[in-house]
Amino acid sequence: MAKDTFPTSPNGAYQAHGSHTNGNAVANAHPKSGGLDLTVLGLNSGTCMDGIDCALYDELAVPEKIKTTVLSMLRSTQTTPSQMSQVNVQLGHMFADAIESFCSKFGVDKSSIDLIGSHGQTIWLLSMPKKGETQSAFCLGEGTVIAAATGITAVTDFRMAEQAVGRQGAPLVALIDGLLLHHPTRWRVCQNIGGIANLCIIPPDCEGGVDAMVDWDCGPGNMFIDHAMRYFTDGAMEYDRDGAWGAQGTVDQEIVDAFLDGNWYVNHTPPKTTGRETFGDNEGQMLVTQCLDKGLSKYDTIATITRITAQNIVRQYQNFFPSWRNIDDIFMCGGGARNPNIVSYLQRSLPGVRIRSLDETGVPSDAKEAVSFAQQAVEAVLGRAALVPVNSDTLTPNTISGKIAPGLGWRRLMRMCGEFGEGEGVLPTVKNMVVDGAYGGWKGMPDVYVKSH
Repeated sequence: MAKDTFPTSPNGAYQAHGSHTNGNAVANAHPKSGGLDLTVLGLNSGTCMDGIDCALYDELAVPEKIKTTVLSMLRSTQTTPSQMSQVNVQLGHMFADAIESFCSKFGVDKSSIDLIGSHGQTIWLLSMPKKGETQSAFCLGEGTVIAAATGITAVTDFRMAEQAVGRQGAPLVALIDGLLLHHPTRWRVCQNIGGIANLCIIPPDCEGGVDAMVDWDCGPGNMFIDHAMRYFTDGAMEYDRDGAWGAQGTVDQEIVDAFLDGNWYVNHTPPKTTGRETFGDNEGQMLVTQCLDKGLSKYDTIATITRITAQNIVRQYQNFFPSWRNIDDIFMCGGGARNPNIVSYLQRSLPGVRIRSLDETGVPSDAKEAVSFAQQAVEAVLGRAALVPVNSDTLTPNTISGKIAPGLGWRRLMRMCGEFGEGEGVLPTVKNMVVDGAYGGWKGMPDVYVKSH
């Protein structure tokens, strides 16, 4: 549920006066005061394809037929234009079906939803091209199919707009991270561990706050772990639930150090982004084979691969964030936030830092990226620039991030958006967020977080 207001006071949530160096052009005139009340459904299917997150909030399974097709396509990196075309439409219908299932399950009147923000399924992210390559991003899940099947306006494919103005197209969640976590005096990090691990560092407001955020992709998150689990169980287990397998094994530190010392990406200075093209199943299998050739058990292998993820996160802080000792809080989200082996390692390695679950903010840690794409969909239909991390390749504002597929309520939606801030050519960037009806059920987060209270 998105409730957006434009204050008549310069002390309100959005700053209407003055110039901003981060993510917004100069905005001198006061727009018309008014409010915007939209119901927005955010969808996210992560790199691992372990489920479709729907925020308002639920997680729905990815149909096995589609998952098998896409994962096979990504492993082989060989496909036909015909297959790509069909998968794009199939994924569009998959997301539309997820919306129908979500509304039916929770008794949500579909006609009450004004807007859909769907990240889609990342197929390839060439964010750091080599000589002769073209920077690009390829996300499937056709927005026009989603809009036609549901009747709701859909905003999709956010990455290409970022790349078009000279950024890498990922991570894309600094806006929600900063709005949720900025604090008057505390340095905070939002650490996401999905298929890929990424972080956003938010200085205290007294040192720049949301205008001084930095972010980047750390490297492997759950991707290698999930591949190893599928390998050892012939696909019966898709991930290491509660870190149970890893907890039974012994880490081979030599393999961990060799991987982290030798991998070009983890040692590359930010800004940087990555995905399956660097840390996919083929690379995961090389690690599994290396462990087995050395005589490691399946549990030792999972423990070792898990340590690669955890140790690399600490390495990223220490190598690329000079003020890492100033960090007060790390808020965890993504599937890896439920892995006690990862969280415990972070706590041991960063003893002065409070390791917390993002759930504490009132937004479920599992749903953060879906919420983020709901927020970005709102920014798109408003034509409002999002905050840009200051370590980005360029701070050029990108007014419309995402492709809009009009639904049946398109004219009404545009009328509401046009009336919001009427008379202003450029809407100032959002700087604060209020969470109404905060989420309170921690959905079984590991006991390891108890220490942070």
